[in-house]
Amino acid sequence: MATEAERTAGAADAQPAARAARAADADRAARAARTERAAGGAWPAVLPLHAEPARDPGSAGAKAANLARAAAAGLPVLPGFVLTDPALAPGAPAGPGALRAAWRDLSEGGRRPLIVRSSSAYEDAADSSMAGWYETVPDVRGWDDFAAAVRRVLDSAARGLVGPAAAPREAPLRAGTPGRMAVLVQPMLRAAAGGVMFGADPVAGRHDRLLVSAVDGVPGALVDGTAQGVRYQLTRRGRRVAADPAEPPGARLLGRGRLARLASLARRAERVFGGPQDVEFGFDADGRLWLFQSRPITAMPPRPPRTARLLGPGPVAETFPAVLQPLEEDLWVAPMSHGLTVALDIAGTAPRRHLRALPAVTTVDGRAAADLRLLGAVKSPHPVRDFMNPLRGARLLGAAWRTGRLRTALPVLARDLMAEVDEQLAGLPEPAAMAGGRLLDAAGWGRTVLSALHAQESLAGALPGAGTGATAAGEALAVLAEVPRQEAGHDDAELIARHPVLLALLPPALGAAPALPVRTRWSGVPRGVGALPVREGLRLRIRWVQEMQSRVVAELAERLAAAGALDDAARVALLRWPELVALADGRGLPRDFAERLPRPERLGLPAAFRLAGGRPVAEPQDPAGAGPAAGGGQGAGGGSGAGVAWDGAGERPERAVLVVPVLDPGLAPQLAGLAGLVAETGSALSHLAVLAREFGVPTAVGVPGAVGRFPPGTALAVDGTTGAVTAAGGEARTGGDSAHGDSREAAA
Repeated sequence: MATEAERTAGAADAQPAARAARAADADRAARAARTERAAGGAWPAVLPLHAEPARDPGSAGAKAANLARAAAAGLPVLPGFVLTDPALAPGAPAGPGALRAAWRDLSEGGRRPLIVRSSSAYEDAADSSMAGWYETVPDVRGWDDFAAAVRRVLDSAARGLVGPAAAPREAPLRAGTPGRMAVLVQPMLRAAAGGVMFGADPVAGRHDRLLVSAVDGVPGALVDGTAQGVRYQLTRRGRRVAADPAEPPGARLLGRGRLARLASLARRAERVFGGPQDVEFGFDADGRLWLFQSRPITAMPPRPPRTARLLGPGPVAETFPAVLQPLEEDLWVAPMSHGLTVALDIAGTAPRRHLRALPAVTTVDGRAAADLRLLGAVKSPHPVRDFMNPLRGARLLGAAWRTGRLRTALPVLARDLMAEVDEQLAGLPEPAAMAGGRLLDAAGWGRTVLSALHAQESLAGALPGAGTGATAAGEALAVLAEVPRQEAGHDDAELIARHPVLLALLPPALGAAPALPVRTRWSGVPRGVGALPVREGLRLRIRWVQEMQSRVVAELAERLAAAGALDDAARVALLRWPELVALADGRGLPRDFAERLPRPERLGLPAAFRLAGGRPVAEPQDPAGAGPAAGGGQGAGGGSGAGVAWDGAGERPERAVLVVPVLDPGLAPQLAGLAGLVAETGSALSHLAVLAREFGVPTAVGVPGAVGRFPPGTALAVDGTTGAVTAAGGEARTGGDSAHGDSREAAA
């Protein structure tokens, strides 16, 4: 029998245990209360994922509703349940008992880990995915951890966190707003491989391609951007078109069978949801495919129609390297387009129905672009059909006959035209001494004569030997190098007035003119404008006429501004040509003129693109397909050479290979001593390419993605005959695919 002392000691020992038990009960009660408050003031209703109410985004949120619809359609979706506001799910079980029962069944009494995810009505929409905006809590074990995970997901509706360590950002929802944030609960799958699949190409807008990015294990590291994985491009039937990085045949992350099953899943999901989907998937240890999430592809670029023509800046970027304002388009681009159309018609190289319907040169966001097929800058997409077409053969035969006649007649016609232009320009007084009507007439005459000059220049370029001989740019550099010392103090305008050939180094512009290049060494001696070949003489007259137009328009704008008809003389470039004529006639400004803004400088256009809804969509190009070696393009002469890639900025390497997006004439002073020249666009007959041959610089043009693939410091070899451009080791360096949108912000 225990003594009193023993009973007292036992009671004392039991007190800490009792206090601990009471504290645990209080903690559980507090947790339950917090869960109740986080759920909107009441215990949430529990909707099984296979139940019909779970398919309603208003009740279950878009993420869960999409999975419920997919499961009902027979797609491979894991089981689960949704926690939502009881008011939005009448008849659904609610309360702590229902919640514990759902957790116990799905987790197998706590032995099976769960994943707790947000399912907001504002997620996974057609116009906004809100990927990674709310929290996902993986690998949840035990009831207490489950309750805490639910609270974290609900709280993220107010905090807008991407992860537990992320900084808060503004959220579109208030904490605990009933029905706006549901919680999706599913088993945590230990995937052997997982990833993201797009049912269409979201970069190029191609609906005939699927994009898949996959990693070992669950796709979390892929969707949060910490892993790049393997990127596959597939046909809609699952045939692999490309993989990056390349995989050995025996060590592929996703084999042929898995890719075919993914393609089948993409097609089925598209049928269920009415459009291509952005899905997350995983293959379990037994090889079964599971769908984790499905939502519409957002920001899908428009797909150009099949009849959309192929455009590119290459043939005209040298003439117009910068963004053009509306009046510059009407003064210079429209005459160029008309002149090239006339030349194509005379040469018979294109059907007249095409020439009537399609301008040879147009502008996109103020940047000039040419029809690459009309100008023969790309190969025909149907060479066999064209070979079999007797009409095309007749056109070519007629073109050959006409070209033979042109070879004899064109030089005479061109010299007559150049003499007429020289006479007209010499007869024009200074703009300040001209009457207003005379200023307008001079600009209008320039538009007419530019069309003729462009037509003859284009025809002259098609004749044999057009790419040989001196160039206007070369003559200008030679003159600039030999400017007498007493003229060294003159500004650019004075130098150009004394030596008009210097205009060959500058593109046309209304307003402030670009600066002349710095003086460089030149091995040649100026021979005079009269020594230039016919084509170069025509090019120089084009530039002279454009400069005359710039000066007379500037004078006219100053007078209109002084008379109060124009608020700012610099804004004259925002007018169209008919609007300028109307303003000069006293008919006033367009109604919307006050709202017009100058076009800002933009990134250059893709080397080849098609228009969809007025926006350029880059044409896919095979970087290794243009030349005999990786990165090849079109040879522009100059022999062969090797050196180090240089982008024109910073210190110039000893043997520099200049790598540029376009053949800008302003690069001419850089040519001396170059080991090579590589351009993404351009023509072998352009000014800079011809000048590069004179310098003996190996040149390759039309090299897709050269700037990104050959960063400064890359050892390069350039073959100006074949157009091959190879990096050290014989392989072109390629950039990553981070800009392709395959990575996602965070797990959703």
